Amino acid sequence: QVQLVESGGGLVQAGGSLRLSCAASGTIYGINSMGWYRQAPTKVRELVARITSSGLTNYLDSVKGRFTISRDNAENTVDLQMNSLKPEDTAVYYCTADIRTRTTSLNVYNRFWGRGTQVTVSS
Repeated sequence: QVQLVESGGGLVQAGGSLRLSCAASGTIYGINSMGWYRQAPTKVRELVARITSSGLTNYLDSVKGRFTISRDNAENTVDLQMNSLKPEDTAVYYCTADIRTRTTSLNVYNRFWGRGTQVTVSS
């Protein structure tokens, strides 16, 4: 079993910062990409940022220059530093990780999701 646990969400005023963290634990033989999604009320879930095992990143256009994703491969963690937050960033943020849980196949990774952490940005 694999578990992803997010932390760091909360309430912040516009222009402020938050740092989200996510830790993966369980039967892990390898992690490919890790990332953060978010979903606001009535909105579709969208990819906010993603980082590969080698450190390559991509971002949702609306957060470029404000958010930074990073990871620690030794600790199986991924963080999202969020600066200059806007009310439009309000959403539940979900951590994801593509994890190999078996040794029988090198190319099979399963997508795991955290339960989400609420980020609320007030104006």
